[in-house]
Amino acid sequence: METPLFDPLAPKRPLNVRINSTLAAQAKALKINISKELENHLAQVVAERKRHTWQEENRTAIEVYNQRIERDGPFSDGERLF
Repeated sequence: METPLFDPLAPKRPLNVRINSTLAAQAKALKINISKELENHLAQVVAERKRHTWQEENRTAIEVYNQRIERDGPFSDGERLF
């Protein structure tokens, strides 16, 4: 189970955001909740950035682990029952 990136029950904070006026008009016409959609998309962007940062910070360890698996196989190779 993945840990949520943010508390959906946390209080909202006003934020000044500038977006294209044509896009805003279309969203309004379609009754799109811009704040909610922005929050959902921003959560996805934050998650992706965190994944990327983690991968970069752990790149060396991942490469060493993958080289060991290539060379020696996984630890469980000798434990297979069938």
